[in-house]
Amino acid sequence: MAACQRPWRHIFAQMDDLFPNLDAVAFAPSREAGVQRLSAFQPKMGRAYASERNSDYGPSRRTNVSALSPWVRTRTLLEEELVRGALDKFALSTAEKFVQEVCWRTYFKGWMEHRPGVWRAYQDELERQLDLLERNSGLKTAYDEAVEGGTGIDCFDAWAGELVETGYLHNHSRMWFASIWMFTLGLPWELGADFFLRHLMDGDAASNTLSWRWVGGLHTPGKTYLARPSNIRKYTADRFDPQGLASSAEPLAGFDNPAIGPLPLGDARPEGDVAMLLTEEDLNGETLRPAGATVRALAGVSFAAARSPLGVGAEAERFAQGAVADALARAGAAHGCDGQALQAGDGFVEAAVDWARASGAPVVITGYAPTGWVRPKLEGLARALAAHDIQLRQLQRDWDQAFWPHAKRGFFGLKKKIPSVLAELGLPV
Repeated sequence: MAACQRPWRHIFAQMDDLFPNLDAVAFAPSREAGVQRLSAFQPKMGRAYASERNSDYGPSRRTNVSALSPWVRTRTLLEEELVRGALDKFALSTAEKFVQEVCWRTYFKGWMEHRPGVWRAYQDELERQLDLLERNSGLKTAYDEAVEGGTGIDCFDAWAGELVETGYLHNHSRMWFASIWMFTLGLPWELGADFFLRHLMDGDAASNTLSWRWVGGLHTPGKTYLARPSNIRKYTADRFDPQGLASSAEPLAGFDNPAIGPLPLGDARPEGDVAMLLTEEDLNGETLRPAGATVRALAGVSFAAARSPLGVGAEAERFAQGAVADALARAGAAHGCDGQALQAGDGFVEAAVDWARASGAPVVITGYAPTGWVRPKLEGLARALAAHDIQLRQLQRDWDQAFWPHAKRGFFGLKKKIPSVLAELGLPV
């Protein structure tokens, strides 16, 4: 099927007709919208979530999942807010599945912090695959058919369209999509991970990279995930009837997981005058200021375009930039200073240094940037600020400091620590 026909547009356009009066999520990039979604979903964080979380009823029917990940990814909402919402309503044993799902993102981030070389290896191989894409016409055709929804596999083509159009996919559908990409279409996993990262509003380096590696049998060596037609029919309420899917999933060849390295720690929390820089890694500026510090200047920047050599999708960029603007307004009101939006291009460092120097503060604070595309930007800024005797301090959240040490191997190691860590954090377990 020719890629330029884009049959997913026809499928996607009819989804509202299939489910005309059901709940669709409005992904407004504001804390207010996230809080409203959290409040609306709170009654379902117990057994209802556990029983229905694997079902994907389509973009017009998201009542069975929280769809809070874009707000959590930017920390417009904090992980502990979601968990507290669940535990205020249910016992931990009842809300266990929901709490564990929140902790999966934490686990992936902590695992990658122990092994940042996995991200660098992904980037290197992606660059090689993108170069090959330009030189191999067969690969280019197959790739274009996949990302434009022209494979003829009904569910896959619809999900490709949904991802581009909405910037979101149900978690189960992400697994099916990745499995079909690798084992049915035979495409390099790095190109698929890049497609997701460019378009997902909630895309981050650790969760995206490691989820694709998990499906391919690289994260947990030898353990793959096979998309089965019967499973897809069951959990999409017979919306799809995929044909021609692979019947087996042999683990992908790849390098072994590197040895566990030292876990980086955030910088010391300063007192006195500070300037605050907000990025998409932590947009909860109201709670980022340490006790004893006074915010004298506020700025924000979105580095969304740095996710990939191919840039970023419209919905992912819209949410990231909108969330930064919302964060500046909220933090400005909380700290009594006007926020300044900085551009993320070639002039970022120079503009950020000028802003910091004008503030008169000896320290710039920002949320800790885990392994990914934001960290190098902050490292470059730190060197430039140091030349003017200004420190850049990346502040780690208590949530990460408590959970990440338990993210060394498989999820089970962190999972069994959830009750004790939540108690350590003062949550009602």
